[in-house]
Amino acid sequence: MKERAFGAIHDMLTRLAAVFFRVRSRLTALVLRTVTWLAAGLTFGALFFLLGHILINGIPYIKPSLFAWEYNTTNVSLLPALVTTVFMVALALVVSVPLGLFTAIYLVEYAKRGSRLVKLIRVTAETLSGIPSIVYGLFGLLFFVTWLGWGFSLAAGTLTLAIMILPLIMRTAEESLKAVPDTYREGAFGLGAGRLRTVFRIVLPAAAPGILAGIILAMGRIVGETAALIYTAGTVAQIPNSLLASGRTLAVHMYALSSEGLYTGQAYATAVVLLIVVVGINALSAALARKIARG
Repeated sequence: MKERAFGAIHDMLTRLAAVFFRVRSRLTALVLRTVTWLAAGLTFGALFFLLGHILINGIPYIKPSLFAWEYNTTNVSLLPALVTTVFMVALALVVSVPLGLFTAIYLVEYAKRGSRLVKLIRVTAETLSGIPSIVYGLFGLLFFVTWLGWGFSLAAGTLTLAIMILPLIMRTAEESLKAVPDTYREGAFGLGAGRLRTVFRIVLPAAAPGILAGIILAMGRIVGETAALIYTAGTVAQIPNSLLASGRTLAVHMYALSSEGLYTGQAYATAVVLLIVVVGINALSAALARKIARG
């Protein structure tokens, strides 16, 4: 009788424990799901509020005079800043993308894994990624503007931005190359392809979407940068006629207008154009990545 009683008690406690753990797991899942939805709602709410605020305040000020070829205090044209932004993005990518990509190829495909040099380069890149942009601006001011004597110029701003985005491009390219399965390389080697041919014909096309994602992030950082460019490229609201001429990007143009307090509406309009540029760059890059991945 005692054994049956103990057995019944044990079965009842086991069932109660199972019910308790099942209820607790469901409550935990419910809490986590609720927190996730709340976080997503807050994120999208903040995004929609920000976009709505910018669009509502900026669209009424988008006029043909805002796209005049020359800037003056009457039209407050953003076209010179837009052209300068395009130049800045193109030149900075021309400098940083080859350096970052070839460095990543060396680290993944050629360098001995686990070597001290590889570890040192990775630590250096991660450290540089965490440095605030204003520090890069001060470095560019001291080195390019003052020591080399370039003054506030497109060249000084471009090279400062190239140094700033180089760690980002290098790390994203390295991770993308590491994500390519080794079977791709082994198959190419088995067919008689050399290492260089394998890298450029097999590995790089497979890693292209990830590499392009890093380039997109770098472009976004260039387009939205202000602190580093104020100290290096200057704030002249004209299209630079040479690499040693000063100019301002859209972000610097928007900062200058808002800080003056006289052209707040035009600053919002500049923000609208900046959003359109960023969205266009992301869409074009995503389409290019999909095309490369399919082909």
